[in-house]
Formats: sequence, C-alpha cells, structure tokens
Amino acid sequence: MAFESLADRLQNTFQKIRGKGKVNEADVKEMMRDVRMALLEADVNFKVVKDFVKKVSERAVGQEVLKSLSPGQQVIKVVQEELTELMGGEQSKIAVSNRPPTVIMMVGLQGAGKTTTTGKLANLLRKKYNRKPLLVAADIYRPAAIKQLETLGKQLNFPVFSLGDQVSPVEIARQAIAKAKEDHHDYVLIDTAGRLHVDETLMNELKDIQQLANPNEIFLVVDAMTGQDAVNVAQSFNEQLGLTGVVLTKLDGDTRGGAALSIRAVTQTPIKFVGMGEKMDALETFHPERMASRILGMGDVLTLIEKAQANVDTEKAKELEQKMRTMSFTFDDFLDQLGQVRSMGPLDDLLKMLPGANKMKGLNNVTVDEKQIGRVEAIIRSMTKLEKEQPETMNGSRKKRIAKGSGTSIQEVNRLIKQFDDMKKMMKQMTNMQKGKKKGGFKFPFM
Repeated sequence: MAFESLADRLQNTFQKIRGKGKVNEADVKEMMRDVRMALLEADVNFKVVKDFVKKVSERAVGQEVLKSLSPGQQVIKVVQEELTELMGGEQSKIAVSNRPPTVIMMVGLQGAGKTTTTGKLANLLRKKYNRKPLLVAADIYRPAAIKQLETLGKQLNFPVFSLGDQVSPVEIARQAIAKAKEDHHDYVLIDTAGRLHVDETLMNELKDIQQLANPNEIFLVVDAMTGQDAVNVAQSFNEQLGLTGVVLTKLDGDTRGGAALSIRAVTQTPIKFVGMGEKMDALETFHPERMASRILGMGDVLTLIEKAQANVDTEKAKELEQKMRTMSFTFDDFLDQLGQVRSMGPLDDLLKMLPGANKMKGLNNVTVDEKQIGRVEAIIRSMTKLEKEQPETMNGSRKKRIAKGSGTSIQEVNRLIKQFDDMKKMMKQMTNMQKGKKKGGFKFPFM
C-alpha cells in the first residue's frame, strides 16, 4: 500500500514527542532530521523535502507551539497542516463548462493506465454525479487501444465514439464533440495516444487536439510506481500543455508514495483522482487533508463513511438491525452483510481508516485473509435453506456434506457455526443492554 513505510516512519518519530510535557528546539531538530530521512526514502523530491522541513521547523519552534499545554501534539498538528498543503491544501474539483459538454483530455505516457482510467472516470462521473459521458477513442497508434476502450464501454454501458485508426485524432475529437452535443452528453472524455517517452511528435498532436477541442480539463495519468520519473513526466507535459489535473494510478500498489507528495509542489498541478485498485470503481477523489491524516495514523473516517454510503443498502441495513433485535438473524443475512462490507474495498485497508488504528496493539500487522472469507462464503452457500435459518439442525452428516460441497473441512464448518452462535449471543447481550432506554439502539458495524 502506498505511503505505508513513510507512515510507519513518521508515526514512530512522532510517538517520541506525542506525550511530552515540554518540547524544546533540540527535540524539534531531532524530529525533523527523522522526517527528512523518511521523506527522502519515500522518494519525495529533495527540493520539496528541503522546503517542507524548513516550513515545519520554523512553525514548530514558535512560542505558541513550544509554550502550549501539549507541545508534542501541536508539533504533529503543524506537520499535518504542512503535509496537507504540500499535497494541494484542499480537494480540487472538476471544472464544468457553462455550455455542455465539458471536455476532458486524458494524456500520459504509454502504460500509465490512461484508457482504463478513462473508463473509471466515466463510471465515477455517472455514479457520483449522475452524469452522461461519451468516451472517445483517439489513440489510433497503440494496437488494440480502440478495442480496449470499446470493451470497457460495453462492460460499463457507456457509448464509445470511434472512427477507426485511419482518421486523424484531431478529426476524431471534432466529430466526437459534435456527436456529444447532438446526443446531449454532458461530458466528453478523450482518450489520447501515449508514447514510451515524451517526444515532439506526441506533443504536437496533443497540442492540435487541445487547440480544436478547447478542453475544460487536461488530466495527466501517471503511474505512481514510477517514483521520481512521474514528477519529470508531469513537468514535461505541464510545460507543453498546461495541465489542469493529475490522476495517479496504482496508488494501492507497493509504491513509496513520493510522486504524490512531489507532483503538486513541483508543477503546482493538483492531484484530482487516485487509482486504488484494478476494479472499475476503484478511482477515488483525492482529498489532501484525508491523505495527510492517513499518513500520520489519524485515520480517514470521512472516506470510510462515503464508502459505506455508496455500497451499503440503507433499507437492508434497517431490516438487518430489526432482525438482530428479534434474534432472527440468519446465515443468509450474514452472507449479505459480508458482501456489502467487502464491496467497500479490502478489509485491512478499511481497518486502517479508523482513527487511532495505528495505536491498537497488533493492528499494524493485521492482514485480512480474503481466501478465508471466500471459504466462509462457500460454506454458507453449501447449506440448505433450513440449515441457514436453523443452524442447530446441522448434525454430523449434514456438516460432512457441507464441508465436501464447499471444499473445506468439518473443523472449518464447526468453527464458523460456533463463531456465528457467539455473535448472536453478543447481539442478544447488547440488545438487552438497550432495554428500558428511550433512545439509541444496537448498531451493527458499517450500518
């Protein structure tokens, strides 16, 4: 996961001063030496690191910090604010045209994930803002680029405008915008060609498309795993085209995160979105303040809530709560709830969004075994309707059949039944605790 090593280093550094009654300049100097090393090891641009450390140091040794009631906490607050500012300060929203359609050019080097990101962005625009985008296949050079976009369009149920690979990208863009106006699309996403490196031919073509399409946004798609090269690429594109935003892909991968911390500072171009997985809904709006909180181990409750709101069915949640109150919760309900929680993303990532999760003993090393969850689902799906509703009916032969049908062992079946029984007992205890109270009630996690 991006920023993981940086987060560990910074959190360990701040742990030393967090509870200190007094902090002096020597403490701040020592802490900033550790911060400098942590940022450099995370592949942050050295000039960016130098400026960041200078700003934090100047603020951290101020009288209002060192003489405050909790100077350790105040220093951490300064780091959080400067880290947020480094990544852009606040969320940068998409510019919207007063005369639709809003045109967005997707640019970048070959292999950065431009075509896939175009599909993800269209999906996000429809899902979050109820927009009607038109995808435009303007990459006529890369083999199968047009076919890839058409496949994504079909998969996501989006129209894709294409004139094949024998028509110039400029003409494709011109006709696509005319088609979008005719069919009342409010967004046009132009998937342009990329190269293995920045060259004059590529830039001239992009400039021609820019001149004709007059885009409201030019998004550079950058692979976060390329580290400092991502910053160099962003600089080149920005100088030639005047970028309005950056989309970082593969931020969920094994990347040190330095690109995300450097691009904004070096190019003054805001990071608008980040790719957090391979699925077509794994594109997130970039919030600098939330990312800073996550890096410093303060959690990210707002993103967690948004994920829950987007993936949890409210009516089903209410129905489920009622079943818990009346003790009529079944294995089918458990399976349904498990599916809704899993749709929010990897469970170990969700755990890390909880405030203070970094301080919970052992949680830093927790990894959720997705295969184990798959086995749980397989066991439940191998049960009959009666067995799901009345687990006590499962005798030895039934358990043997379930284990065989799910490819698991009888021990695993027994373990799941016991855990389910323990959970129902816990629900009963918590429900009883609420009896006699006028307000409140037992709420299941993620409901």
